[in-house]
Amino acid sequence: MSNEPVSILWADDEIDLLKPHVIFLENKGYSVTTVNSGSDAIEEVEEKNFDIIFLDENMPGISGLEALSRIKAMKPSIPVVMITKSEEESIMEDAIGSKISDYLIKPVNPNQILLSLKKNLDSKRLRSEKTTLGYQQQFRQIGMRLNDRLDWDEWMDLYKQIVYWDLELDQSGDPSMKEILGTQKEEANNQFCRFVEDNYFDWLDGSSDSKPNMSHTVFKNWVAPLIKENQPLFLVVIDNLRQDQWKVIQPLISELFTIEEEKMFYSILPTATQYARNAIFSGLMPSEIEKRHRNLWKNDEDEGGKNQHEEELLVEQLKRLGKSVKHSYSKITNVGFGKKVSENITNMADNELNVIVYNFVDMLSHARTEMEVIRELAEDESAYRSITKSWYEHSPLRDIMRGIAEMGGKMIITTDHGTIHVKNPVKVVGDRNTNTNLRYKKGKNLNYNHKEVFEVTNPADAYLPKTNVSSRFIFARGNEFFAYPNNYNYYVNYYRDTFQHGGISLEEMLIPFVICNPK
Repeated sequence: MSNEPVSILWADDEIDLLKPHVIFLENKGYSVTTVNSGSDAIEEVEEKNFDIIFLDENMPGISGLEALSRIKAMKPSIPVVMITKSEEESIMEDAIGSKISDYLIKPVNPNQILLSLKKNLDSKRLRSEKTTLGYQQQFRQIGMRLNDRLDWDEWMDLYKQIVYWDLELDQSGDPSMKEILGTQKEEANNQFCRFVEDNYFDWLDGSSDSKPNMSHTVFKNWVAPLIKENQPLFLVVIDNLRQDQWKVIQPLISELFTIEEEKMFYSILPTATQYARNAIFSGLMPSEIEKRHRNLWKNDEDEGGKNQHEEELLVEQLKRLGKSVKHSYSKITNVGFGKKVSENITNMADNELNVIVYNFVDMLSHARTEMEVIRELAEDESAYRSITKSWYEHSPLRDIMRGIAEMGGKMIITTDHGTIHVKNPVKVVGDRNTNTNLRYKKGKNLNYNHKEVFEVTNPADAYLPKTNVSSRFIFARGNEFFAYPNNYNYYVNYYRDTFQHGGISLEEMLIPFVICNPK
């Protein structure tokens, strides 16, 4: 808050009787302008800026409620405290519907006024200070945990803690603390990458006694047990949804559902749709899909869509699991089809399983790279979260979820992988057959600095297809991305500060899995 005194406008037709209250506030350092009618209040607001307004509800001429409506039309963000003699519910509903910040019942005393001022003007500052202090206290604890040998479960807990403070510091508006958290998150990603590289192959080949649920096991272990006869289950896969994006839309979803359980699983590598989402629906690793269902798998170099057979893979998995259930599968890639699914949602009530794949967040990520207007709208992670929330608020998906809640359907929200805000380029050279993804490369003639990547020289070790005898995969770590030496500066400037997926990071690999029950 600036050094200027807080300016108050107080409108009451009996303002002269409130002179002691005004003097009390002025002695506390507040600047108080008084008027005795709604019309005078409106004129004052037109001409001057006030920090807060106290408005009597029952004034002759223009009433307090009418004045409130006109003031909010002019300056919607200014807090207004309604003061009324009546406790009639209809008056309060009208006032609250017009977005008052507070209301007081006459006769008011000076301490009530002071408390309302502090609540409406100081709460944001106090919240910010409390948040900053809270993170400062947690900073050391998070740092100490990073020095421990964390297991896969402890990494999920630590990542949830980092996301929590990321969102809290968003609200506090303290850029120095955000910068410190950013540095700590980068260090966490460095340690997490080493952890994954040390343990990934053991998780897959069964040699590890303790391993996380992963893309290819999550349906069998967590989804299939929830499929019940005569009870519709909806599996909603929002492509590319990070943990922090889930947390910003959670309050909106909680209007319709109670959250039964929140947990996480690990995405397989590459953390890219054609690998991770096919693994979810098939219950198999990519090389196993290629071996068992050659006609349903396409490699990077093959032409055509790589996720065209998700429903067939799902059907095969249901058969293997002995789940002979009526199901539906809908993939939504545009608003028009989203509205169509929303309109037909009641027809899914008789299915034991309904899968809905929603591609918006993935499209947002690609648009963030390719379209300048989206770059400006989502310039950083905070803005990326904000645009995700705004999309959900106005999307057919919200209508779809409302329909699921109304029919009493159980719902799972999850994703296939997240994204990472990339900053640091790593040079790699590949031939014309090398894939274009910036976070992983697959090919037979790759040149790179071995220390700068996680390399899988034998794709079979990671259960990935091996298209020829010398093909290999390399993965970018943390906030790095692959760049070609030719036209290097242009390439780096174009892709730096974009959101990418395919490699190893907390944001890409740790996947939200949320079970929701209708209210």
